[in-house]
Amino acid sequence: MVQQRHAGLKKFTVLTGVAAPLPMVNVDTDMIIPKQFLKTIQRSGLGRNLFHDMRYDHNEKERPEFILNQGIYRQAAILVTGDNFGCGSSREHAPWAILDFGIRCLVAPSYADIFFNNCLKNGILPLLLPQEHVNTLMEAAECGGARATMTVDLERQEVRVSHHRIISFAVDPFHKYCLMEGIEDIGLTMKKAHKITAYEEVQCHTRPWL
Repeated sequence: MVQQRHAGLKKFTVLTGVAAPLPMVNVDTDMIIPKQFLKTIQRSGLGRNLFHDMRYDHNEKERPEFILNQGIYRQAAILVTGDNFGCGSSREHAPWAILDFGIRCLVAPSYADIFFNNCLKNGILPLLLPQEHVNTLMEAAECGGARATMTVDLERQEVRVSHHRIISFAVDPFHKYCLMEGIEDIGLTMKKAHKITAYEEVQCHTRPWL
């Protein structure tokens, strides 16, 4: 019989938080979470090692120049970055580390395909925006203070910046539904649990040897 308990993901509806600027292109998954931290299969605890080699020196002390080690950006919920973010190996630990740090939305002109899909499966919204809009949000994030606070409204499909600039974005309807409902692959399967259970019961009666 199908097990009914499944926690699912945290719903993504409206996110308001600090946006951190990371104006870099081709940020690969080894930069996001280096290979030495891939031994665990736990999704928690990886946030400390997000961008490890950029955040810490060889003595494991914070590099003060790195953006996530500075002031309000330590609580960043949004990351604005450059082209081809998440390239390299397909390690799912990369979105795990991003999410565990507290970032639930990425903004970039392009992403590596596998990384993009892994983000969606883990409750992270990877926004795809034209470079000019990314530049606008990057500039706002770099200003710090109130201007670095943004609201990502998934239902309305818009990003609102504190100085009242609104940027619309497109999102696949299926991905939007899954994020807003907090559903991933297992959750989608569990929505059909009654049909699976009914099928199993029929099989038990008609093919008891299975």
